[in-house]
Amino acid sequence: MSVLVVVLAVSAACCLGLGYVLQQNAAQHAPLSDFLSPRLLLDLVRMPRWLAGLGLMVCGMALGAVALGNGELSLVEPLLATNLLFAMALSRRITRQPLGRQGWAGLALLAGGVTAFILAGQPRGGDDIAGPLRHWLIIGVMVGSALALVAFAARSRLSAGPALLAVAAGLLYGVQDALTRVSGQRFTEGGWLVLFTGWQPYAVLVLGVVGLIIVQSAFETASLRMSLPALTATQPLAGIVCGVGFLGDQLRTDAGALAWQSAGLAAIVVGIVLLGIHPAMPRGGAPVERVPNVQPS
Repeated sequence: MSVLVVVLAVSAACCLGLGYVLQQNAAQHAPLSDFLSPRLLLDLVRMPRWLAGLGLMVCGMALGAVALGNGELSLVEPLLATNLLFAMALSRRITRQPLGRQGWAGLALLAGGVTAFILAGQPRGGDDIAGPLRHWLIIGVMVGSALALVAFAARSRLSAGPALLAVAAGLLYGVQDALTRVSGQRFTEGGWLVLFTGWQPYAVLVLGVVGLIIVQSAFETASLRMSLPALTATQPLAGIVCGVGFLGDQLRTDAGALAWQSAGLAAIVVGIVLLGIHPAMPRGGAPVERVPNVQPS
């Protein structure tokens, strides 16, 4: 396990967590008529706080891309999930809420879960790269599930709508991370020509823009505690599935290791939920009921 990869991934998580808080703080003031529309980004770019959050997010994605280029997806993704720790730190400063038992428990579970998963699984690269069929099958299931969740959230007034959007964005970001790693490998093997003659970098760009619109729509329509935990929990799980599923990442598979890996992932999810519903997370000003009911055409 490379120390450089760990430092890069945690630095990326820091930028992402701080960026998400600033973005949601600005997005809640955007017009709801732009829900799930590219126009939403045009409105948000006029807000300095959102631009600052976007800048931090771009820095986090760049650092994450470098980490993915030097380490296994199954190692980097759990570390990126610690972005919620940094989001909590900024939110706590804004709301001036003490951590309390719930906050400390969430922090311990998230940090302990990441540590347990990495130590038990010992993620490492391998030569067992999947063929095109499994490659496209996994990507298709991820992207298809994300689109189905977006469609369901857009056509319902359920209070779970923002969380569903966040899960959809997490699935897309997990696939984006996998394709970012593939793009890095192509660049290492053949330089810019090989990189840009493949479809992966263009898919990374499209997934990034679509994911950004979905995330900002979730931030716009509900509080951070309704969306960020779902996003933070889904992205690493989707990334690990892609890493093991078709990128050749290898994890220890003996019974003890699998038990600790499962326990680590469960602790990560529970810790994320505890931190996400903590009073220090801002409630935001836009109630979920304001989400427009989009009728099928």
